[in-house]
Amino acid sequence: MRYDAVLVLSFGGPEGPDDVMPFLANVTRGRDVPPQRLEAVAARYLEFGGVSPINGANRALVAALTAALDVPVYWGNRNWHPLLADTVARMAADGVERAACFVTSAYGGYSASERYVEDIVVARAAVGGAAPLIDKLRPYYDHPGFIAPFVASTTDALASLPAEAHAAVRLAFTAHSVPLAERGVTDYVAQVDKASALVAARAPAGRAYAVAWQSRSGPPGVPWLEPDINAHLVALRDEGATAVVIVPIGFVADHFEVVWDLDVEALGRARALGLEAARAATPGTHPAFVEMVGELVRERERGFGATF
Repeated sequence: MRYDAVLVLSFGGPEGPDDVMPFLANVTRGRDVPPQRLEAVAARYLEFGGVSPINGANRALVAALTAALDVPVYWGNRNWHPLLADTVARMAADGVERAACFVTSAYGGYSASERYVEDIVVARAAVGGAAPLIDKLRPYYDHPGFIAPFVASTTDALASLPAEAHAAVRLAFTAHSVPLAERGVTDYVAQVDKASALVAARAPAGRAYAVAWQSRSGPPGVPWLEPDINAHLVALRDEGATAVVIVPIGFVADHFEVVWDLDVEALGRARALGLEAARAATPGTHPAFVEMVGELVRERERGFGATF
């Protein structure tokens, strides 16, 4: 079986001030997020011109994949333009019959994987009988093409810190927090833990590490994965740590949540606590990451990798 297209499916993000509130409404629909929380998040986006870096990162990834693969590459988002249903309609108009779907989330679980499958079903139904078949590729949290870019960026971040801090640097891996009651949360946590361990084992030797969580949202009374990265930084300071590298292992590219929650808040908190701090880059268009996508497509064509 051969695919005649690849679909990159991502979260989406606003590209100007007028996009911010409609985008946030899409993201939080049905989740009972308090209006004041939306207003606070919108204000953060507006500090950056109302633009999330995620769409630019996706355009770069699509361009890199187009150069690397021998089939057309399409791009659709869950929450902002180009919306998935519109992209599926364009694929149908172009005569695509079967596509492999690469999701810009490396993990399993509901939010990171199953929700995307549900969105594919809804988008295909909206397009109707002409919609192509779309097969989501498997989670790739432990794939060398995902791990290697983080090893490289973690090493670079370590090197950016003052030489006198190197001996005591701690690694803090972060991924998006989810509610404890969410379906698949145990698998999600185990996969984040495994990816973090793989990167830590290959980064410069002797680095103690831990996993923390970021970007919590929703009603305050609902338990989510903890510790939050900012609380973890306080704990590191209290344990006598003097330097930290934050590794956003939960993200393949810079969402706004990486920029705000880590570059603004977490790095700011670390420095206020007296910690030397740096943030590792996300994979983006690292050659190993781009090559991995092709490998996942070929793997699925051979009949493997269908587990969500």
